[in-house]
Amino acid sequence: MKQETITDRLAILADAAKYDASCASSGTAKRNSRDGKGIGSTEGMGICHAYAPDGRCISLLKILLTNHCIFDCHYCVNRKSSNVRRARFTAQEVVELTLNFYRRNYIEGLFLSSGIIKSADHTMEQLIEVARALREDHGFKGYIHLKTIPEADRALVEQAGLWADRVSINVELPTERGLSDLAPDKNGGQIEGAMARLGSAMVEAKDARKRFKHAPMFAPAGQSTQMIVGADGASDTQIIGRASELYDRHRLRRVYYSAFSPIPDASAVLPLKRPPLMREHRLYQSDWLIRFYGFSTSEVQTATDDDGMLALDIDPKLAWALRHRQDFPVDINLASREKLLRVPGLGTRAVAAILQARRHHRLRLDDLARLTRTVTKLRPFIVTADWRPTGLIDTANLRARLAPPPRQMELFG
Repeated sequence: MKQETITDRLAILADAAKYDASCASSGTAKRNSRDGKGIGSTEGMGICHAYAPDGRCISLLKILLTNHCIFDCHYCVNRKSSNVRRARFTAQEVVELTLNFYRRNYIEGLFLSSGIIKSADHTMEQLIEVARALREDHGFKGYIHLKTIPEADRALVEQAGLWADRVSINVELPTERGLSDLAPDKNGGQIEGAMARLGSAMVEAKDARKRFKHAPMFAPAGQSTQMIVGADGASDTQIIGRASELYDRHRLRRVYYSAFSPIPDASAVLPLKRPPLMREHRLYQSDWLIRFYGFSTSEVQTATDDDGMLALDIDPKLAWALRHRQDFPVDINLASREKLLRVPGLGTRAVAAILQARRHHRLRLDDLARLTRTVTKLRPFIVTADWRPTGLIDTANLRARLAPPPRQMELFG
């Protein structure tokens, strides 16, 4: 039997890591690879993008320590009953790979996860050893994101935060029912308990840094999680509510949404088709409304249709506005920042530009055209010095008029 080389194992374990969305690509163009694949590419396997604590977008080597696993989660391509090629790195091999790619300027850091081998504690020890060796033995100053294992001993999980910039624990599915049906080896209470302890450790570390200059940092880039969308029967209303709970309880930096994708040798209990990619996109937009636009969770949930799902043909802010037509039109020259942020078609940057510009003169429709991408979507919802949408907000076919054309919808799958 042919012994697999480190390159063979790298191909297997980088490909296996692509199912974890909590290290998200920024969508940049490919680089350092002639065929657009491989470690030297920002589009192929092995590379993901994340944001450092100072806001920089950085390229990370994204791999698993191993895709062997003692768990049998139905949705996971690496579950123990799956018929996939298996591979495994030692902690030292991951360290050497990271340093080699870093020196070649292919990456600026590491995203490391793993299947569960032997036990949760054993696996967590190996993950921590990679981060410790990089920091302590080699003086590595790059970004490190460790996927931690909630079933592991509390002390081990918390050690991860001493070496990593960001830590994450995946809640996997938005409902307890979905988790018990599709991931029988996982426990929702155990997952949230580990997340809560990490959140408390971050708060304690920040307080210590205020009092003691040389107190150790603890996961300065925070913690994140991932939810799989479409593997169970959870509605978008349930997913939005669950994400909001996680943000509030555990001070999460980010919730990632990953559209379920059918996997080889899939379990019979899983859907045969993946959900529309647009559904994942709409959930990210709803997430943005709550985090950056001042919407409450319940307000965003009212933007869903009767079946609890976000519309695919229009974005959640437009869906909300069409259900709250009594709040429009908004006077661009008089409205508060909070009201401007609720206008479909106005983003945070556009609102900031409007607030700055209107200090000097009353804004007209032409002024908005220079400050925003388009005024077509804005017209029914705003008043300017030279525009008033008389009766337009009450037009019966307004939704159809503002929905993007089919070709634009196809961009999102």
